[in-house]
Amino acid sequence: MLAQAVREVEAAVQRASVHPSVRTKFQVVALLVREERARVKADETRSDAYRAERLRRLDGIATVLAKTAARDTSLLALLAEDAVVSETAAALKRSLLDSAGVEPAPDEVTITGPTASSVTTERRVVPQSVVSRQLSNPFLAPDFASAEPRARRSGHLAGWELIGPLLTAFERAAAGAPACKSLPEASFVRVPGALELMPHQAQVVAAAAAGHRTFLLADEPGLGKTAQALLAAQATNAYPLLVVVPNVVKSSWAREAGLWTPQRPATVVHGDGDTIDGFADIVIVNYDVLDRHVGWLGDLGFRGMVVDEAHFIKNKKSQRSRNVLQLSERIRTRTVRPLLMALTGTPLINDIEDFRAIWQFLGWIDDKAPGAELMASLEETGLTPADPRFYAAARACVIDLGIVRRRKVDVAADIPARRIADMPVELDDAAGRSIREAERELADRLVSRYQTALATRTSGSTVEGIDHDLVRQVAEWERAETSTGSSSQNVFGLLRRIGKAKAGLAADYAAQLAHNVGKVVFFAKHVEVMNAAEKLFDKRGIGYSSVRGGQSRTKRQQSIDAFVNDPGVSIVVCSLTAAGVGLNLQVASNVVLAELSWTDAEQTQAIDRVHRIGQDEPVTAWRIIAAQTVDTRIADLIDSKAGLAATALDGSDEEVSSSADVQVEALATLLTDALSSPSSRVA
Repeated sequence: MLAQAVREVEAAVQRASVHPSVRTKFQVVALLVREERARVKADETRSDAYRAERLRRLDGIATVLAKTAARDTSLLALLAEDAVVSETAAALKRSLLDSAGVEPAPDEVTITGPTASSVTTERRVVPQSVVSRQLSNPFLAPDFASAEPRARRSGHLAGWELIGPLLTAFERAAAGAPACKSLPEASFVRVPGALELMPHQAQVVAAAAAGHRTFLLADEPGLGKTAQALLAAQATNAYPLLVVVPNVVKSSWAREAGLWTPQRPATVVHGDGDTIDGFADIVIVNYDVLDRHVGWLGDLGFRGMVVDEAHFIKNKKSQRSRNVLQLSERIRTRTVRPLLMALTGTPLINDIEDFRAIWQFLGWIDDKAPGAELMASLEETGLTPADPRFYAAARACVIDLGIVRRRKVDVAADIPARRIADMPVELDDAAGRSIREAERELADRLVSRYQTALATRTSGSTVEGIDHDLVRQVAEWERAETSTGSSSQNVFGLLRRIGKAKAGLAADYAAQLAHNVGKVVFFAKHVEVMNAAEKLFDKRGIGYSSVRGGQSRTKRQQSIDAFVNDPGVSIVVCSLTAAGVGLNLQVASNVVLAELSWTDAEQTQAIDRVHRIGQDEPVTAWRIIAAQTVDTRIADLIDSKAGLAATALDGSDEEVSSSADVQVEALATLLTDALSSPSSRVA
């Protein structure tokens, strides 16, 4: 994570594009390198070799920081011990730690230093306009007219652990049993101007109007979940309404609210919220600043809450998840039957456990047990987890609470089909040979580690042939020890090198598509690949725009508008992480995926920026894959992961692959292939 971030800073400085976001990222990387060095040096549980290798990698990142600061000396001030650390930097640091799987203690000071502020209640803010609203209605009281009863534990299920079996129920889905509650017939919904609501959208609005109040709206991406949520809030008068979203779609939500419910003013929370309208009916806030506003948000008296891209809260230990769950509980204890909606087209990323936080947000479960409504339904089945029939019945009970999952092929016949076409490319130059050599070195290291573990095992057990449990253990060790390293000999560095090596080929193919079929969306993961593509487009005189991290909201919207409206802009170059959600790019029907994602969900989200309501042409995603490299193995693993959501939500009987990390699976596959080769068997 640090290596990727420092390279992005380096590239921005080389382009003389040092925006405030770049300076913030530079400072945060420097702080994290400093802290990680101290942690590694103090860790006496690790071997000297491990610590030496870790410190070597950190020194490499520090060297890049130093060279970058030499190019722009104004950055040097950010390295001082007494440098002021902004709240934006604190949020970015938390985000990087969260992405790397490092979770600080809840009361930990996020940024260290004499002038730094901690992310605690002491730093929470209350915007002045919110104070004005509270003063205008100081007698806002909780509504306890119909308090939700506590879950009964006196029935035949008392004493049973039920959360695990409920999750298992979705892994045992029967063929032909999609996860979608019964919805009423679509009724007429008045919408402004020339807007049109599709029947599947009107069904959710009708269900809300009929009294249903909790929804896991898991329609496939592109089926108009934003409009459904806004109109459901209107139908239930769930105002004020709180909407929690990723930062990149805040402005989009405000625009959509203005379109679908123009009579309900919306306000967007930026930073400390100094510019918000405290009297607005719809309050839109992003996950990253939620911590400083969670206090007043919990007291405002919201009657509804929408969480967009709800898979963002799947890690219950993360700060963003804790904030969302805290607000949800606060709203449920103060309001009779509030409208709660979790929106995500990809609710399952890696594991069936991803459901936990979403179900808890909706009030269906708590940390340890089902909620009152779900418990009552489970009791009515008369079954226990010891009975095989329990799982189908339990699954149906959860679905009836409000899981709504529709596929494009079922509800939007006017949306053409989509397909993913793999485009193998040969890396036959020096870069390709170097990559294959690095892959062999990685495989050799894995084999050596496997053989050492096998020789020193003290359990006395033996396995005929390859010990696949040990293979997986070795893969997990490797991933854990190299996940933040920049070495080209680990799987992360290898994928980055492969992405750079095929960047020109991917850009060339995108240029050909633009020439032959019109507008093209080009997705890449690393900034170097985006830069290489844009350089080629410049050289060929092809008009393009760019959507990437670090852009201001204005610049981002200008880039999108240029691609959508300007005939001279043929290609939009997009970051997988910064542009994979919240964009409508249906003006194109061809997508080039220059680099592989680590999850099928991220890949699907990217493609569905194009494959959505309003698209009138078949969509093709051209996935550029480096032949004869680990790229091909990872592509296969990503495809196998798609079975998880298909089984849990769509009723497929397709066998689900292991829900473990694709990164671990890729390393395990690489090691297994190496152990199966004749040279390894001789060794």
